[in-house]
Amino acid sequence: MNPSALPSLSRLFDPQGIAIVGASATPGKIGAMPVSLLLQHGYGGRIVPVNPRADTIAGLPAVPGLDALDADIDLAILAVPAAHAAQALERARPGQVGAAVVFTSGFSETGAQGAAEQDRLCAIARERGIRLLGPNCLGFMNVRRNVYATFSPAPANGIVAAGGIGMVTQSGAFGAYAFSMARERGLGLSHWISTGNEADIDVADCIEWLAGDTHTRVIMAYMEGCRDGAKLRRALSAARAAGKPVVVTKIGRTQAGAQAAASHTAALAGDDAVYDALFRQYGALRARTIEEFFNLGYALDTWKHPPQGRRLGIFTISGGVGALMADDAADSGLTLPEPAADAQARLLERVPFASGRNPVDVTGQAVSEPGLLLATADDMLADSRYDALAVFLAAAGSSEALWPTFEAFARQMQARHPDVPLAISALFPPARRRELERLGCLVFPDPSAAVRTIAAVAAMASHSGRGTLQADPAPVTANRAPLRETYTEIQAMELLRDAGMPASPSTLAVDADAAVRAAGDLRGAGQDIPVVLKVVSPDITHKSDVGGVKLNVRGEDAVRRAYADIMAAVSQHRPDARVEGVLVAPMAPKGVECIAGVHCDPVFGPVVMFGLGGVFVEVLKDVSFRLAPFGRDEALDMIREIKGYALLQGARGAPPCDVDALADALATLSRFAHARAGDFSSVEINPLLALPEGQGAVALDAVVIRKGQPA
Repeated sequence: MNPSALPSLSRLFDPQGIAIVGASATPGKIGAMPVSLLLQHGYGGRIVPVNPRADTIAGLPAVPGLDALDADIDLAILAVPAAHAAQALERARPGQVGAAVVFTSGFSETGAQGAAEQDRLCAIARERGIRLLGPNCLGFMNVRRNVYATFSPAPANGIVAAGGIGMVTQSGAFGAYAFSMARERGLGLSHWISTGNEADIDVADCIEWLAGDTHTRVIMAYMEGCRDGAKLRRALSAARAAGKPVVVTKIGRTQAGAQAAASHTAALAGDDAVYDALFRQYGALRARTIEEFFNLGYALDTWKHPPQGRRLGIFTISGGVGALMADDAADSGLTLPEPAADAQARLLERVPFASGRNPVDVTGQAVSEPGLLLATADDMLADSRYDALAVFLAAAGSSEALWPTFEAFARQMQARHPDVPLAISALFPPARRRELERLGCLVFPDPSAAVRTIAAVAAMASHSGRGTLQADPAPVTANRAPLRETYTEIQAMELLRDAGMPASPSTLAVDADAAVRAAGDLRGAGQDIPVVLKVVSPDITHKSDVGGVKLNVRGEDAVRRAYADIMAAVSQHRPDARVEGVLVAPMAPKGVECIAGVHCDPVFGPVVMFGLGGVFVEVLKDVSFRLAPFGRDEALDMIREIKGYALLQGARGAPPCDVDALADALATLSRFAHARAGDFSSVEINPLLALPEGQGAVALDAVVIRKGQPA
């Protein structure tokens, strides 16, 4: 459906009137639950039961069909069997109903016949200007407005408080569980949305709408797959632009998980590495576990000022747990700067058996000396060397006698250091925990969970200001020459060079004399430089395996011998191969071999890969990904992510590489891939040589595969 031609989703998610088609007063029936919930929780809008066999339901006047409504209505809930859903919606006049929630299953998730019935339902909705949520979904809730357009029993067992978290899920069962978990954790929700089969409205639509919702501060999403990558990118971009963090649990990280997701919802699970790149690029936090999912949502909703860096201060009343937290911090990529020397000295003067380093151990003395907690925190934070503070108080949190000390500490921390997020790990009773949270402090019973949550939230700051869709600041001038059936290395390098990629000069030699001339042309002002010779054949990918490469060749006689040796070796090993000649190029200077590539994902389009070349990419799989196009800053992040980044910084006396030039090359490749997405299925540059700082980067070899051409 075309969202731009249909009413705003606000008519769906904030309806002024609701009609329930298939409404019932019989407990246990699917049409009874929304009527009961809306009345029970005080929905203030109009409620119209629709049932041809009843005059009233739950004390409300009923009508036989949507065509019997005396006025337009924002939302229709369809709680009828799949075979009757389209017929029920067909009775609505064009423009009469703004949106519909379809609870019923039996559509595309059941096979071809169900998919055809779903298409018919969508066609009717499109004709009448109705947005569809579902089918096969649990519906939604607008907690602040008491809209319970759902048949989930979760809110019947207790509702959540109105708050700033908007939650959207592709799984109804997980959604009901997540609602219950939010209630148990004390998280406040603005909206809760289940999307089901996503015949029209999908997770991306909901994320984008929540990004514009004034009552939503944090968006939590559970995903099984995505059919429209461009829409999801726009949604995450909108959330980023609105300053609303997104926490995502995306299942299907393994092959077995992906197959399970597809069988459950018929959704495309996609390549998980691409989803990782998407979330990283647009600043969404990916939660790998349910616990992490809720911890991240909890932190982002509680902290007014999330950590802006990775410097963590830890102080505890237990040296052993402090060491455990330090290990967790190191594993999570956090740093632990020591407090200033004078701060350490003041602590040791006050508590001689304490430890003033980070983690700071104030010992059990903090329990008997109330002012010690705040004094230690003040000293640690005096010179702005920490982005967050984690405090471990053990079982002392359960002491009623110590509660005034801890409350005063949290209150004064908020007053004195409002920009430094605070997490306390202790065993507080629920009411005490909620009071600390009201003061802007996170509370965790597990100190390791506290540290890991701080680290995950801090990761957002490293992508500040990126991941928003904007005009390409330096659009590539894509070579629009007619496409070739296949591309040899020389042709591939020429294509990339025309697109702005730095590429080594090369010449195709069809005989030994031409090879000698090509080598001579590379000498410049009489300098006899070594050259490399490589066979050029569309049928030979791994040239060295068939003797098709000669390195460090110098002088006319050596060039002639190298040419003859290559042709003889190729004739012996691959007599069937088409041979166009031999490439002659200068030997590359010393540098670090990298690899860059482009893969066209069926959902998200061109995805750029970067890693170290040679055995590093094949054995260690130390690579990073980004969705094209992107600029230099994103490319720099991409380069720094790989574990082998230290080699590019200079290792064992080697000079640092020209990382800026490498980033520029990746950004150029991304723009080329985006501009020519319909032409090529993959591009690989291996090696992409990173030269010493100030000397640039250069592509030495490339493979280009056209769309539809076997790899």
